[in-house]
Amino acid sequence: MRLLLDTHAFLWWLGNDRKLGPRSREAIADGENVVYVSAATAWEVAVKRRSGKLVAPGDIGGWMAASSFEPLPIEVEHAVAAAELPLHHKDPFDRMLVAQAQIEDLTLVARDDEIEKYAVTVFDAST
Repeated sequence: MRLLLDTHAFLWWLGNDRKLGPRSREAIADGENVVYVSAATAWEVAVKRRSGKLVAPGDIGGWMAASSFEPLPIEVEHAVAAAELPLHHKDPFDRMLVAQAQIEDLTLVARDDEIEKYAVTVFDAST
């Protein structure tokens, strides 16, 4: 399976938070699966850290490398697709993740009812 972690799923994984369910944790840890973290997630974490909404010391790239996650850059095609999505979800970071999952044929690991309104495969992060 090819997984794309939503920002919450990424942070829950890093913090060993119980909000990340056992099935999700198992899928992320499975060496047969490729796990991606989007540049949009790094951007969101950095923005929230800067604004004081998130306390998360350290290097985002280092966190990804320590977990053997693959970086997923934002391409022009992703940006255009995110802008053209129906307005089910207003969060630009989540819209980018949806667009990337659609274009790259990834399963999005998230817990967000609004994301499930899009034509994207979602793995419920809470399970």
